[in-house]
Amino acid sequence: MEVKRPLPQVPSPVWSEFKDLQEWEKYHQERADNDRTSEALASIAEAIHHFPGGWLVTTSTEKIFNWARKSSIWPVTFGLACCAIEMMATFASRFDVERFGMVPWASPRHSDLMIVSGTVTIKMAPMLKRIYDQMPDPKWVVSMGSCANSGGPFRHGYHVVKGVDRVVPVDVYVPGCPPTPDSLMYGLLKLQEQVAHFQKTGTRPTAAEPA
Repeated sequence: MEVKRPLPQVPSPVWSEFKDLQEWEKYHQERADNDRTSEALASIAEAIHHFPGGWLVTTSTEKIFNWARKSSIWPVTFGLACCAIEMMATFASRFDVERFGMVPWASPRHSDLMIVSGTVTIKMAPMLKRIYDQMPDPKWVVSMGSCANSGGPFRHGYHVVKGVDRVVPVDVYVPGCPPTPDSLMYGLLKLQEQVAHFQKTGTRPTAAEPA
């Protein structure tokens, strides 16, 4: 009589009991179905036609130009005091404002944004106004820091302008003494909303009207 060796009975694995698999099922990411085009492209496109080997976008030149104006603001830097250090840190590699299409430019004739960072004295005000007048229209101004907003701790001095809006019109005020790079980036994002509103309606939003 032949005796057969017993076959081992291996239980079927219950995968849900493994912690690694539980975490994988909970946290793993899936690719979206509509990832063929970016949201930025879809926002300016009137129609996107997909075909084998690529896609075709139909839109108007006005939408292209308005999107480019909002996404490629070139600021002329006007650093006057300690707020300029924070502005330089904002444009450095850690915060990387260039991902918003913003490149600091030294020529006012090629810039459409002025960032006034620091104390504006009465002696400096005519030069600030001259650089502002050299910028092409439409142009925008960001007042960075308490000194540029209202004179700051030097407001009662005989030599300080009590707010840069007495020299040039200001679109966005960034509070702080000095404001952090995060605050300036938030102000630049709010400025982009104002630029988009201006390109759509042709009017600048007022202080009581949200962008």
